[in-house]
Amino acid sequence: MLALITNPIVISVILLCVMCLCRVNVLLALIVSSVIGGLVGHISLAEVMNIFISGMGGNSETALSYILLGAFAASMTHTGLAPIMSMKIANAIKSRKYTLIFILTGIAILSQNLIPVHIAFIPILIPPLLVIMNELKLDRRAVASGLAFGLKAPYIVIPAGFGLIFQGLIAENMIQNGVEVSKNDIWHYSWILGLGMLVGFLISIFITYRSPREYKNLEISQENLKENLSLNKNHYITLIAAVLTLIVQLWTNSLPLGALVGLSVIFGLKAIDHDKMDKLINEGVGLMGYVAFVMLVAAGFASVMKATGGIETMVNAITPYMTTSKIIAAILMLIVGLFITMGIGTSFGTIPILAVLYVPICLKLGFSVPSIILILAASAALGDAGSPASDTTLGPTAGLNADGQHNHIWDTCVPTFLHYNIALIITTVIAVAILG
Repeated sequence: MLALITNPIVISVILLCVMCLCRVNVLLALIVSSVIGGLVGHISLAEVMNIFISGMGGNSETALSYILLGAFAASMTHTGLAPIMSMKIANAIKSRKYTLIFILTGIAILSQNLIPVHIAFIPILIPPLLVIMNELKLDRRAVASGLAFGLKAPYIVIPAGFGLIFQGLIAENMIQNGVEVSKNDIWHYSWILGLGMLVGFLISIFITYRSPREYKNLEISQENLKENLSLNKNHYITLIAAVLTLIVQLWTNSLPLGALVGLSVIFGLKAIDHDKMDKLINEGVGLMGYVAFVMLVAAGFASVMKATGGIETMVNAITPYMTTSKIIAAILMLIVGLFITMGIGTSFGTIPILAVLYVPICLKLGFSVPSIILILAASAALGDAGSPASDTTLGPTAGLNADGQHNHIWDTCVPTFLHYNIALIITTVIAVAILG
């Protein structure tokens, strides 16, 4: 037990969460937690910073994706497509707040699989709708929960887009560690986790955050919001660019390349004038630059945590307690996964780390292949919702806080942590008890 209490990862993640709950900036909290964790792991201060800075490159592709997708999302505003979509949504929902939540959740789901712009649509589509939300007295924590569900559940359940990448990583790492499984097998069992998240989502909007909440009607720039909702040539070009972005991303497995092709189509066919190119890229950086930089810093944090050897130490410390029961073993593995992903902020990057440690333990304890899939998928996904450094939480905040009335930690991270991480743990434990 002492090994767990003094574990650098445990100390770092707890410190990170406490600082964020005390409203310390996420970037600063990540850097300070990295330094403290490294020092606890007996790494010199100079070496901690070297590891941290070199490790930031681990999320460079993700950061570049967000910048380019931010520019792509900005182009949807400049062509007028995003404001038209917002107006159509506003006209459709009238006074039905749950309709609005389900529409936004559905769009979030599509952003993961059909048109993989990920979180880049949020700061474009959400701000024009805040006035409507205020009139409905809609608790934005419910919207954050819906967006988080749409950003997270699809990659766990649906074998397309980001889901294909996530599930492919699980299959690949299970095979490397001695379990024969195909990529197509993963979703046959991971849908169970999605069902648990669905329950958490419904609880959040119909029970926890159903009560009206008052917000001030602060002015938000809506210069591109148009009364004319008809589509023109530029809108159709933008839609074609979105489809090509999807095709290229799926074909090459490169989101930055897909976004680059989409932007090339928009500028090449002159949906947006070339003289606005600099402005568009600057807006993309403004929209997604902070999120991209948080992801870079999170990669540095992850590198320091790996260098401390804390992950192996943590698993070794709990292994003796696993032999008594598969249920206890599953719970302990899920808790470790929660700590790791809460700090790293990415479930995709957590899979290779956990698979090396978990798959041999699961085989030794006699877990079935479906149970191993569920434990690995859930352990990696745990913490993605609720982590201050996760795009699943950073994205919703980027849109809902456009008027400064939505707190990243208390209004996004805490609600999503409670409703989805608890749901994933309960669902996985029940499934393991049944599947063995």
